[in-house]
Amino acid sequence: MNTITTGTFAADDSLQRLEQLAGISQRLLEKARALGASQAEVSCSEDRGLDVNVRLGEVETVESTHDRGIAVTVYFGQRKGSASTADLQESSLEATVAQACAIARHTEDDAAAGLADAALMARDFPDLDTWHPWALEAHHAVDLALACEAAGRADARIANSDGASVATAQSLSVYANSHGFIGRERSSHHSIGCALIAGQGDGMQRDGWYSSAIARADLQDPEAIGRRAAERTVARLQPRSLPTGQVPVLFAAEVARSLIGHLLSAVSGGALYRRASFLLDSAGTQLFPDWFAIDERPLLRHGLRSCAFDGEGVATRDSALVSGGVLQRYVLGSYSARRLGLQTTANAGGVHNLKVAANAGDLPSMLSGMGTGLLVTELMGQGVNGVTGDYSRGAGGFWIENGQIAWPVDGITIAGNLKQMFATIEAVGSDVDTRSHVSTGSILVGRMTVAGDD
Repeated sequence: MNTITTGTFAADDSLQRLEQLAGISQRLLEKARALGASQAEVSCSEDRGLDVNVRLGEVETVESTHDRGIAVTVYFGQRKGSASTADLQESSLEATVAQACAIARHTEDDAAAGLADAALMARDFPDLDTWHPWALEAHHAVDLALACEAAGRADARIANSDGASVATAQSLSVYANSHGFIGRERSSHHSIGCALIAGQGDGMQRDGWYSSAIARADLQDPEAIGRRAAERTVARLQPRSLPTGQVPVLFAAEVARSLIGHLLSAVSGGALYRRASFLLDSAGTQLFPDWFAIDERPLLRHGLRSCAFDGEGVATRDSALVSGGVLQRYVLGSYSARRLGLQTTANAGGVHNLKVAANAGDLPSMLSGMGTGLLVTELMGQGVNGVTGDYSRGAGGFWIENGQIAWPVDGITIAGNLKQMFATIEAVGSDVDTRSHVSTGSILVGRMTVAGDD
């Protein structure tokens, strides 16, 4: 095999490339000003990565990537135009600015359009420890993937494999605007995963496991990932359904964060100003039990989504999203904030690191506390109505009796209403899944409808 690496940015090279991207952004802002734009903003990015996939002991794909992009947005008063390119030649950059200006001249005025307020721009840029590139050669990545899959397939009950993968990526980005703001970011992300199949014929079950982190040292060992994938897959063999009824439902940590995702969707500015959310006018109201809390920590060192500024250059800060069970604020960028008559919450581009406070122990202790009910480890489908909050999704997992796993469960639907589900959360575990910027343990909802065999 030819030697292929990620093309990882060396430490000095990455800083040099950031300065080059910063220089490009400044030239583009000057061109926009020269063409009559009253405001402008530029986003520049450059990404490098390596992605390897193997299956049944053979290499399937080896992909090395090197991508870049330049996006320009200009404002003529309150008329907006945007254009983008991946070509860094001066003629292409000039044409991109000209295209954005032409678009702006033909759009309608929008009272909420424009840059975020200049007074809100970030001025401090601490080192948040998000840059840990991995100089991974393709043959080494293949070896890691093969070792991961082999460890999983060592279990005689594993009949087949959907493969194993190893991926690494590094990203450089610059955001600048005509307020004089310029922000630079370096970030890395790595992952190893495996998906396996157990059983035969109609009795086949598929599951897997993966590890992801911003630093190679934080990843689980490939063999441990493979063994965990096998354990999870074999545990699903010979599933049963359940009679329809109402039972406590414990969402395992790896799926519990989807509940927080539904909350975020409902309190995001876009859903609110379109009046397409079941949580309209909910800021300041009690949505959860009085012990429940979610904090956003964008300045967390070594966090998966840490940054000193949001997608508009607004300074981020630690703040509560939910405190004492009460929704403290919405999730807003400047545009949605203006549409709602509010101020941005420095969430242009999304939330940063969310921490859901625990009030319970690990998963075994939560199972013991629940006694009898359903442990959900897999969710399927998109049966969530953002306007009404109605929730209905296919699910798989395990039936729990006397605090212990009794048998695997498949082919069921769990249903409820998110507002009611939030209000009846009984516990959040300490078994935090660290693979997401939404950091939560397992979440126990007191009662939901489970639809299976009657």
